[in-house]
Amino acid sequence: MLGITQPAVSAQMKRLQGMLAGDLFDRSAPGIVLTRKGEAVVSHARRMIALNDQIIGLTQPTPQVQTIRVGLPGDLSGPLLPWTIAKFRKRWPDYNFQVRSGVAGPLIAELREGNVDIVVALSHDEPTDARHYWTDELIWARSDATTVDSNLPVPMLAFSGECMCYRAGVKALQDAGRTSRLVYTASTVLSLAAGVDAGLGVLVMTRSRIRMTQLIRWDDAPLPALPKLYVGVYVRDGVDSAALNDLADELAPMLRPKPDDILLNRREYQAVSHAFDKAATLRSVPRSGEG
Repeated sequence: MLGITQPAVSAQMKRLQGMLAGDLFDRSAPGIVLTRKGEAVVSHARRMIALNDQIIGLTQPTPQVQTIRVGLPGDLSGPLLPWTIAKFRKRWPDYNFQVRSGVAGPLIAELREGNVDIVVALSHDEPTDARHYWTDELIWARSDATTVDSNLPVPMLAFSGECMCYRAGVKALQDAGRTSRLVYTASTVLSLAAGVDAGLGVLVMTRSRIRMTQLIRWDDAPLPALPKLYVGVYVRDGVDSAALNDLADELAPMLRPKPDDILLNRREYQAVSHAFDKAATLRSVPRSGEG
């Protein structure tokens, strides 16, 4: 497709590996697997391509309205995104936005295929190809109604059985010789938090996300410690990479963990806190025929 023969490609790759004094591919792994150095080279190469696209974009006519597609883990980051978009649109008014939630693996795959433009995803391994990344602590979330019987499987709630936070909790329990049971799944954090409030079980969340809910961080839980995860902001390569990189650069500081006191009065979190307050109020209203 590129008009280059396989031997020519192999020769170029061999020359590049010689210049870098190291292998770019893991020869012991099946298929084509990059080494850590190879992943770093690919990451830098993508940035070079993005800069090239930005330069070419300077010579192009005014773009038509386009849609930026954003993929997020669960739905809790969603309330923060509009504030970032509002700032972004002052500089880039010719864009619309489509936001959806999903599991990290499929979202990253769609990003590589060009079906999603920006993805926020959790991972156990350092995401060297992400534009921004940081670590966040996983915690057990509970409510005043939460009980865990040491003789029974730990009841858990999650977005799905594929949720990375949930799977990390299951593995921690298995490593500690405990079993678990997924008793409740839902597509929104409001519904999951309500389930924890009702005493259905525990929820594994990142520390930065639990502080946006009414749930309690269970520091002294009779449960095993949980690992830290990486959070990465990934950007699709393409001719509109300047705008995508700009949005990613705005989104990352919004999502990074912050001290607890910073969260108290920020307007970005009001929609989330109001939703939980409203739900709590509705739960406290007696139903017809009660009381």
